[in-house]
Amino acid sequence: MRWVLGLEYRGTAFAGWQRQPQVDTLQARLEAAIETIAGQFSTVHAAGRTDRGVHASMQVVHFDTEVHRLEQAWVRGVNSHLPDDMAVLWARPVEAPFHARFSAMRRRYRYFLYSHPVRPGLLATRVGWLHHKLSLQSMQEAASCLLGEHDFSAFRSSECQAKSPIKHLQQLSLHTHDAPGRQGELIELRFTANAFLHHMVRNMVGALVHVGTGRAPVSWMADLLASRDRSKGAPMFAAEGLYLAGVEYPEVYQLPTWHDEGRLFW
Repeated sequence: MRWVLGLEYRGTAFAGWQRQPQVDTLQARLEAAIETIAGQFSTVHAAGRTDRGVHASMQVVHFDTEVHRLEQAWVRGVNSHLPDDMAVLWARPVEAPFHARFSAMRRRYRYFLYSHPVRPGLLATRVGWLHHKLSLQSMQEAASCLLGEHDFSAFRSSECQAKSPIKHLQQLSLHTHDAPGRQGELIELRFTANAFLHHMVRNMVGALVHVGTGRAPVSWMADLLASRDRSKGAPMFAAEGLYLAGVEYPEVYQLPTWHDEGRLFW
């Protein structure tokens, strides 16, 4: 039987998603919890391998098991063996051809950026922060040239293992929120694409901040994209503000996709 789980987690205390020796990872924690409920080990496959410090409001994973358990065992039972900053939201049985990564049609990320002269305390590790004022109009104008299907090599990590740098970015939009208990500006960036390269979102955020602070003109973004050269880009922005917000699959699987866009994650 193949099971699919929806997860949320705060990635601050973990060395990323992927299981690694001698460090605490999300995959290892989830596999251990599932093994406790099932009585046997199962490898868990994720829709996306989030990096150290990156969060998720809707990560999707699958695993195979020969053990029969009810859905609630894979939710409440597994949760009873997970740390407080990680939780299973739902569980669904699916047919074997389903794969959490390769069956996905679209993925969505949200990045929360806090603009204020003083660094945050309550929002620390949950938002990216900078003390400069940003021009949201310039950022949105620069973002528009990234929409569509492009070679995103200029925003690709040197460690990226993707077979092709060509991805289709379907949404890149900016929104503002009232920062909880603060007078600073909380900016949300929403990214939706068929797939993302390693560090692609954080590199795009860094480039947009470069434009928003006036360090580069709006036209620079199109030149950077066309260059396909990561060395010409801005520094990668912090992991703390990044959330994997959902994964969309074909309707035949009848799986939840992503949370309401208006929801904040704290």
